[in-house]
Amino acid sequence: MEQPVDVMEQQIDSDNMGYEIMQVPWWVVILEGIIAILVGLFLLYRPAVTTIFLLQILGIFWLAEGILSVIGALIFSGNRLWKLLSGVLSIIAGVLILMYPIYSPFIILTFLVVFIGIWAIINGVVKIALALKGGGWGIGILGVLTIILGLLLLTNSLVGALFLPWIFGFFLIVGGIGAVLGGLKIRT
Repeated sequence: MEQPVDVMEQQIDSDNMGYEIMQVPWWVVILEGIIAILVGLFLLYRPAVTTIFLLQILGIFWLAEGILSVIGALIFSGNRLWKLLSGVLSIIAGVLILMYPIYSPFIILTFLVVFIGIWAIINGVVKIALALKGGGWGIGILGVLTIILGLLLLTNSLVGALFLPWIFGFFLIVGGIGAVLGGLKIRT
């Protein structure tokens, strides 16, 4: 008969938990940072042209992914309906983006702004609920401000879509600088 193992007496070997720091070469981190800075500068300097270009690349990826998903649904078994539906929707989205390069940025960015607005309202309500349960008045104020931001984005989604490339450009530049500095720190 097996003896019961006392859970409290078991020791966990934290060195062999399976979590390892990803070993990424320093130059890859710096290269990613430089690319992010360049894309960010292009988004700040020429937001319309850069957004159209980036969305054309997204359209090509969606089209290719859709074709591969449809092929995978026809060849492999398991979740065929979902793979086929996902593939067809990706093909339609990719084709529409490639066919209408001027209109697609406004539509996609507007949907993104609406999504961010809805997310901000939900996030704000959660923060207010946390504040009412004892999270502090700071979280409550942040929740109210987040709801106001969400409502502003939903009522002015076109204005939000027009400013989104500049916001992305700013964050790409800041993130790129952080990546370059991180890559230099990894190197030393």
